[in-house]
Amino acid sequence: MYIIGPIDPPALNGHRFILAATDYFSKWAEARSYREIKASDVVKFFTNQVLYRYENPRKIISDNGTVFKNTKVDDFAKKYKIERRYSSVYNPRANGLAEAFNKVLIKILRKTVGANQRNWHEKLPEALWAYRITHRTATQATPYSLVYGTEAVLPIEVELPSLRVAMASEIPLTKQMQLRLQDLDGMDERRLAAQQNLELYQARMTRAYEKLSRPRALRKGELVLVLRRPITDQHHGPKFAPNWKGPYIIDQVYDGGAYLLADQEGNHPISPINGRYLKKYYGQNCPSNPNKHQSREE
Repeated sequence: MYIIGPIDPPALNGHRFILAATDYFSKWAEARSYREIKASDVVKFFTNQVLYRYENPRKIISDNGTVFKNTKVDDFAKKYKIERRYSSVYNPRANGLAEAFNKVLIKILRKTVGANQRNWHEKLPEALWAYRITHRTATQATPYSLVYGTEAVLPIEVELPSLRVAMASEIPLTKQMQLRLQDLDGMDERRLAAQQNLELYQARMTRAYEKLSRPRALRKGELVLVLRRPITDQHHGPKFAPNWKGPYIIDQVYDGGAYLLADQEGNHPISPINGRYLKKYYGQNCPSNPNKHQSREE
């Protein structure tokens, strides 16, 4: 689950944000536009667009935005026994499906909006439809087919009847029902094939990524420095302040190269962060308050 925006220019109805959710297996996406997004909007969106339409999911992955990390969303997740996960700071790949969908959705909207670009809220359903019926490389299938067990009948197939539409018009209703049941019976095989394709695709992407980035050999208990970034530093300090802050202690090591850091008192002042933004600290002592310590390394 993720937020796109603020979008400039805003829509004619004043909406500036899009709240979206994508299923990690089928790639099916749901989205709605908002003037502003509050925690109550997140709960209502997920309840109406996902829970009541499809199923109770086991896990939700979101970014670290305040609309996701709050008691209302936490209570909702606890009520329906949904596990919460948050993407690592600075690392969009941790929620890569969201980033991929964002790019595709914006690309579709850019091609369909009017000259003033302010009718994008009206084009959002059309953009979602285009996304859902488009073949996805990872699964070698369309999201629509993995959800409903058959390919969607496109409007153009009705205006200029395709072979399957023409044949369907000649088939008795009872026979059509039998064919539809056959489609449903074949859903498990279709989804299994998509799962295998997805695993192969992820393996290829992992190999390609590992060729470009060497994993850091950081272990629990080691001291590290953190690269300063405005996204996490509310108080940036002087203009010529050192680029690195710390040291911090690695408290937990996560899969995917993310780390949870602690200070000398055992507090966690920083959300889980990707190892690309850490480097080993070679000083002898760890100060009691690493936020006050500033490395002179550049």
